[in-house]
Amino acid sequence: MIRLADLAALAAEYADDLAHPVAPLRFGGRTLDTDVSPVVMGVVNLSRDSSYRESVVTSADSALRRARVLVAQGADLVDLGAESSNGTSARVDAEAQTAQLVPLIRELAREGVAVSIESYEAATVRAGLEAGAQVVNLTGSHQDAEMFDLAAAHDAAVVLCHVRGPHARDLTAAAASSGAADPFPAMLDQFARRLDDARSRGVTALAIDPGLGFGFSLDDQRARARHQTAVLAQTFRLRRLGVPVCHSLPHSFELFEDQFRTAEGFFTVWAHLGGTGVYRTHEVPHVVAVLGALGELSVRA
Repeated sequence: MIRLADLAALAAEYADDLAHPVAPLRFGGRTLDTDVSPVVMGVVNLSRDSSYRESVVTSADSALRRARVLVAQGADLVDLGAESSNGTSARVDAEAQTAQLVPLIRELAREGVAVSIESYEAATVRAGLEAGAQVVNLTGSHQDAEMFDLAAAHDAAVVLCHVRGPHARDLTAAAASSGAADPFPAMLDQFARRLDDARSRGVTALAIDPGLGFGFSLDDQRARARHQTAVLAQTFRLRRLGVPVCHSLPHSFELFEDQFRTAEGFFTVWAHLGGTGVYRTHEVPHVVAVLGALGELSVRA
């Protein structure tokens, strides 16, 4: 059960983190204070194995159409990926990812749409940046040096995902834990090292993603949702690193059943209370509406 007293205790325990400022996020010629203007990242999935069917596209034309709709609905950034992070789905090699993504990125960049490329393959990221992608949604850590060099060379922002393993499709056994132990010390340690490395290689625009979609409690979806909610509410503990936090919003079919499309709006509230700056979502209009309401409303009369 979520109680106001528990939230108050968290805020008091980590008060310094809650008040810690984070750097603006810069991409596509824009510099955004994400505490004032949260960034909404709309998802376009080219993999038919994605568990979120509503974001799956079946052709290049439908991918472009969905991207344009997401922007019209309020997305600041369109996140394109060609391989599902689900460990049981079909693998898509770098060559195939590149062939799918590059024409779309090139066309969207021509139209002035800010594009994020989601991949852990350096060859795909290189081609995507050359085609006009402005953000790297980095779902791996095994090629960090090359990825950071590429981002720096193209003046691109990087979202670092917390991945316990080489990449999202190759996680360690520990990544499938129930989340009972406090996950923040490990995240803070990994992120601090990778942020230092990225900056030393010339990357100037950074965000971090706790990786809530990766490998937690896969055999118990309710435990997974509890873990995700706890991390969302405590996101502000990562603010001491000085960069915006990005969350790929959960959707928990187990809890929401036939109303699962409302779930990302619900989890947006907890992400917002936790100090999130970037919201990766399949449900852009819902999340935009919720963020707008949270910006207008107050708990004080």
